[in-house]
Amino acid sequence: MDIHIPESKIFACKQSKELAKSISKHYGIPLGNVITSTYSDGEFQPSFEESVRGSRVFIVGSTHPNSDHLMEMLLMLDAAKRSSAKHIAAVLPYFGWARQDRKDKPRVPIAAKLVAKMLETAGATRIITMDLHADQIQGFFEKPVDHLFASTIFLPYLKSLNLDNLTIASPDMGGSKRAYAYSKFLKSDVVICYKQREKANIISHMELIGNVEGKNVVLVDDMVDTAGTLAKAADLMIERGALSVRAICTHAILSGNAYEKIENSKLEELIVTDSIPSKINSPKVRVLSCSKLFAEVMMSVSSNKSISTNFLM
Repeated sequence: MDIHIPESKIFACKQSKELAKSISKHYGIPLGNVITSTYSDGEFQPSFEESVRGSRVFIVGSTHPNSDHLMEMLLMLDAAKRSSAKHIAAVLPYFGWARQDRKDKPRVPIAAKLVAKMLETAGATRIITMDLHADQIQGFFEKPVDHLFASTIFLPYLKSLNLDNLTIASPDMGGSKRAYAYSKFLKSDVVICYKQREKANIISHMELIGNVEGKNVVLVDDMVDTAGTLAKAADLMIERGALSVRAICTHAILSGNAYEKIENSKLEELIVTDSIPSKINSPKVRVLSCSKLFAEVMMSVSSNKSISTNFLM
């Protein structure tokens, strides 16, 4: 008996429109038409300008602050649900609010869990995302989560550099698992930075665990926000005798004076993806697109095929 596969349609939230265009091009279908009306007070209303009844709908949008980006995704999911879409996948290249994934002091929210519940309530029947801040966030969802790794993008690039005496570094203790995964694939050593924070985004003290003398070091992290950690780690490693320091960070938030810190640091190169739209204005920053990875996974989801071949680690 033939199994009917619903028609696939891809739509974009405003903040991720360029990435969604690239994804739809790799997928081989045109980007769906969405019109957003905005009231004078800032309230907005997205509208699908084509039928989605019975379709498999992919809505592409990263949910980095400000909160309008998350709100737009929620409204689009709700619109698709109320328009009788059969399957609705929230494609979140960057899952925002993920740093609040636990109670680290009394009387604070667990924002990552709250966002997960809101996405499902709004209508998401599947989540496709990349390099979550913490792996356990997948467990905040009751719906299937396809958690992709940017290592499939970064590792071929790293290998193309042909760096001798390569050492992988984690900028903090929390990222050690990620660093060890890269080192296992690249058969390299690992060093770890131990840092203490005065408050959010401000580091009071940093120490290096391991030897970097005579090494070409690559720092690995899931995101770069103010770039304070990377700049401090790079400077520390050069002081300890490293030949060069690069960094690969999936999500380029780059807020505040991040570019200034990168330019003034000993970092030779910062390699990021286009999961978050930004106007890169530093010659030290290289952007690798994640559009092909997402398109391939979305095609596999549409045809009910395994996505395991999309994981290098």
